[in-house]
Amino acid sequence: MNDREWMAETLLGLLNTPSPTGYTHRAAERIENTLRGLSFQPERTHKGNVVCCLGGEGAPLALSAHVDTLGAMVRSVKPNGRLRLCQIGGYAWNSIENENVRVFARDGREYTGCVYLTTPATHVFRDMGSVKRDDTTMEVVLDENVKDAQGVKALGIGPGCFVAFEPRACILPSGCIKSRHLDDKASSAVLLRLAKAVAEGAVKPARRLYLIFTVHEEVGHGASAGLPEDTQDILSVDMGCVGDDLGCDETMVSICAKDSRGPYNYELTSRLIELAEENGLRYAVDIYPAYGSDADAALSAGYDLRHALIGPGVFASHGYERGHLDGLENTYRLLTAFVQDTKTI
Repeated sequence: MNDREWMAETLLGLLNTPSPTGYTHRAAERIENTLRGLSFQPERTHKGNVVCCLGGEGAPLALSAHVDTLGAMVRSVKPNGRLRLCQIGGYAWNSIENENVRVFARDGREYTGCVYLTTPATHVFRDMGSVKRDDTTMEVVLDENVKDAQGVKALGIGPGCFVAFEPRACILPSGCIKSRHLDDKASSAVLLRLAKAVAEGAVKPARRLYLIFTVHEEVGHGASAGLPEDTQDILSVDMGCVGDDLGCDETMVSICAKDSRGPYNYELTSRLIELAEENGLRYAVDIYPAYGSDADAALSAGYDLRHALIGPGVFASHGYERGHLDGLENTYRLLTAFVQDTKTI
C-alpha cells in the first residue's frame, strides 16, 4: 500500500466513525491510536482535543484539523414515538431529508432511524413539495416497533441523546470522494499522512511541529484552548470552498486569504502561495464569505499567533459532500513544503 492509498483508507475509517460535536470520543481514540502506531505520544486535553508533537526544534508551528462533524441531538420525544431534533452545527434542514441516522442512548445502546418530513408521502400529502423544512416539519422515525413516547423511553432514548448522520462514504476509482463530513475528516487524514511521513523520515520539520485535532470546531470554539504554550504560528487545515466566484475545485488546494472573521496573516499566506507555485501545485487563492476556522477561534480566544488557512476543495459543503484524492494530494504536498520551509520562521 502506497502513502496515497494509506491516506484514503485512513480517511474512510474516520468518515465511518460517528463524531457529531459533543460525541467525538470514538474519532479522537482513532486519531490517538493511529499516532501511537506511528510511535508518537499524543495527549488529550481537558476539552477533548488531541495534541501531538512530531518533533523538530524552534519557532513552534501548530497544524490544526477538526474531527467533530455536523449532527443533531434529540430535543424531545413526540407522543407518536417520533423524535424532534435540534441542530449541532450550521446546515440547511433540507440537506438531511431522508438521511439514515444513528441514535446513541446515554446507557450505550445504539439505534438506527431515518429523517423524514412529518408529511412524507406525495400520494397522501399534496403540499409535500412546498412544506418548509425545519425542526417542526422534520423528525426521526426509529427503526424500532415503537408507537408512543413510553416505548421510546424504554429504549433509553430521550432529550439530549446524540444523533449522527450516516456518511455514505465511498472513494471511486476516478479518485472522486463522496461522503458527508469531508469537512474536516479529509484534512485530518492529510495530517495523519504527514505524521506518517515524519515518522518514516521522509519529511523533516524545519521547526517544532504540533498536530492539533479539535472536537468543537463546528460550534465555533475548537482551538480556543489547549494549544501548546510555545506555539507561534497556527495553520488550520480545513476544507476549501467550491462554488460561486471561488477559484478552487475538488482537485485543488485552496489558500484562504480572508474569511468571515477577517484576513489571514499576510506573510504566512504569501509564503503558502509562493510554495504552491514553486512546487507546481494545483491551487487557488480564495475568499470564504461564510466561514470560520480553528485559527480564528484561537485568535479570538486571545492567543498571540500568526494564522493561516488551507484545505482541499470540497463541493456541496455541509451536505452530501464531494472531494477528490488529488485535492488531498495537493494539500499534503503544500503542507510538506511548508513544514520544511525556513523562510516562514
